[in-house]
Amino acid sequence: METGSPVSPGGAGGAETTEAGPRWTGLPPGLLRMRRLLLVLWLAPAAVGTGLLLGLLVGPAWAAFALLPLAGIGWGWVLLGRNWRSWRYAERADDLLISRGVLWHEETVVPYGRMQLVEVTSGPVERRFGLAGVQLHTAAAATDAAIPGLDPAEAERLRDRLTELGEARSAGL
Repeated sequence: METGSPVSPGGAGGAETTEAGPRWTGLPPGLLRMRRLLLVLWLAPAAVGTGLLLGLLVGPAWAAFALLPLAGIGWGWVLLGRNWRSWRYAERADDLLISRGVLWHEETVVPYGRMQLVEVTSGPVERRFGLAGVQLHTAAAATDAAIPGLDPAEAERLRDRLTELGEARSAGL
């Protein structure tokens, strides 16, 4: 099949390409919740510590600098939401597309036949939130790609599908 040609709707995952383009899949909201919680857990103690330290050592007026980490929480909250919405991926007939980025938009195309290793990773914080990531390795280090924050079942399904398609496509090389 040609890149971008339709995949049968009955195929694994039901991924298909329409006339308007590939069917994109976004990341689950659990990733956004996890990242926002980590932001608050890091910056809220910094705000309290800055306010107490400067208030006690220098004077109460200097405690206003504790507003800087609080402003960082507000700014980061918005930026994390925009970044989360920018991530998406699409399975096409011959390759996987990964799109991300707000200011610098980046789209990675990984041909199935070029994949050498597909792994599912999940750290302790990700496991607590029920998330896993898929890491794709190719021969060229610059084209390695990752999809973070997937549901573990979706990550395993994607790993199995990509491995199967990779083996089928690389057999013809």
